[in-house]
Amino acid sequence: MNKSSFGAGVFYAILAYFLWGLLPLYWKLLSDIDPFHIVGLRIIFSLVLVGGILLAAKNYTWLNYFRDKRQGLSLLLAGLLVSTNWVIYIWAVNNGYTIETALGYYINPLISVVLGLIIFKEKINLLQKLAFASAVLGVLFKLLFTGALPWISLVLAVSFSIYGVFKKTVKLSALESLGGETLAAIPVSLFLLTGLFGQDKFPNLQELNYLSELPVITLLLLLFCGLVTMLPLFLFAKSVKILPLSTIGFLQFLAPTLTFLTGIFIFQEEFPNHNFIVFGLIWASVILYIISLKRDAVVKPEESVINKEGDVV
Repeated sequence: MNKSSFGAGVFYAILAYFLWGLLPLYWKLLSDIDPFHIVGLRIIFSLVLVGGILLAAKNYTWLNYFRDKRQGLSLLLAGLLVSTNWVIYIWAVNNGYTIETALGYYINPLISVVLGLIIFKEKINLLQKLAFASAVLGVLFKLLFTGALPWISLVLAVSFSIYGVFKKTVKLSALESLGGETLAAIPVSLFLLTGLFGQDKFPNLQELNYLSELPVITLLLLLFCGLVTMLPLFLFAKSVKILPLSTIGFLQFLAPTLTFLTGIFIFQEEFPNHNFIVFGLIWASVILYIISLKRDAVVKPEESVINKEGDVV
């Protein structure tokens, strides 16, 4: 790999993670809209944009994927998981839990390592075991100090990690996979937009009437949901074709760090003293994880990341 291509890969990855890390600012601008409706429309607008691009390029691979029941089921489950992840993430940001979402995405890679061990029989080294143990201690301290598990963080981490498992079985490019997932998630989208949620009838289209009363700028921002979803994914897909695992493993923590800083300094969310211990343990696990990736890269320098194609926030 020459310096020019490596530099381009780093640029694409940093830009992708930068956009993902600052997404809370975007969702906060849409806080007048029900999170369920945001995700429902996000699925539709993403499908329109990505599907339109793929069809314009005469790419029908992602549609043919549904002919195989097993592969189609993988896309369906991936769509359900990413929809769940999106709902929890957007709800959390717009209800003052941005820091909790950052905690979830710090933990996520470590959950993925454990799932790889259990499902794919992948090997993990000592440093990765120590990293996972440190993260578990962080969660336990959170439970000790608050009397409750950080359910937002755990649901985000686990749902995205399991989503990654299904993504690993889907042999499609990033855009093709997103097209297939959003197509499979259309029933979820329609339910989120017209579902019961305490109402007496289904479909309940009247629940969407308030959208017509929103400011024009809010509606325009809502229309960009598809682009906001696709752009960082596209940049990430370009970067993973160039960069080694150790570099991606290091850069991926840029997103939750930016989200964390956004919650602290821009949204000014509460950060009690015990969180210094909790996040100290999580950051220690992150450092151990990054070091473990660098050691693996030394042992197997030819390997690079080819399977992480998700986003998801």
